[in-house]
Amino acid sequence: MLGSLFDKFKQGLRRTQDLVLAPLGRLLGLRRLDEDQLQELEDLLLQADLGVHGVDRLMARLRAELKASGEVDPKAVLKDELLQILRQRPAKPFQASGTQVVLLVGVNGVGKTTTLGKLAAHLKARGEGVLVVAGDTFRAAAIDQLERWGERAGVPVIRNQMGGDPAAIAFDGATSAKAKGTSWVLIDTAGRLHTKDHLMKELDKIRRSLQKVIPDAPHRVLLVLDATTGQNGLQQAEAFTQAAGVTDLVLTKLDGSAKGGVVVPILERLKLPIAFVGVGEGVDDLIPFDPGAFVDGLLDG
Repeated sequence: MLGSLFDKFKQGLRRTQDLVLAPLGRLLGLRRLDEDQLQELEDLLLQADLGVHGVDRLMARLRAELKASGEVDPKAVLKDELLQILRQRPAKPFQASGTQVVLLVGVNGVGKTTTLGKLAAHLKARGEGVLVVAGDTFRAAAIDQLERWGERAGVPVIRNQMGGDPAAIAFDGATSAKAKGTSWVLIDTAGRLHTKDHLMKELDKIRRSLQKVIPDAPHRVLLVLDATTGQNGLQQAEAFTQAAGVTDLVLTKLDGSAKGGVVVPILERLKLPIAFVGVGEGVDDLIPFDPGAFVDGLLDG
């Protein structure tokens, strides 16, 4: 399993490796680095969007070890520092106990609907019952897209007409799943900006409707983020996290980004576990986030 995860991350991080990290190979193989080489290393890590705080921490350690012993293993230090950061907040496994309700939220265009479809397929492949709720009633394309994913994954989809009440369809989904003993209810929501107060209140209404059926629902709220935006979307995501009761992060389009290191500052700033990452368009290209496999895929590609 770990080997296959490594391969997935290696493939998904290819763009970051090719455009940014390939020049690191020479520097990471050195044991004695002068100040120019240290500065070059720092610049490359920043280009990979590892974040100022994480890079500063790494460079301070490299300089300290060089000063103490005259040589250092930069690759080993980089791996160790990244793992320390990425293992701070491990995601809880997706395990069903009764009917579990999962709500996907985020801004427009981050890939929520596709992520939900892939997650449905992932859980269905484990032999668990899944029900998908098309809660984005603002876009006909989102409803149609989810129905195609439902057919592809072999899971039922509950939908409403365009412009229908998302809270009502969420209620219907939770009611149906509870009655049938379905393990997972996955609810799509419309993309929204955190500055749109009425849309954020709609999420509260969805939550209240779910709790009429299952008092502790939703059990997981996944904030979906687009890796290709790098750190530009972090401030928005930070505010969204506070408003929506987010429990986990999903990072999509990692394969399309030259800034794969953005995982590090995202985890540090939002202080939430990363549950899944998307590394391609295939149904099996949404994979559980594994810090060790990610770091190996990033540096050993």
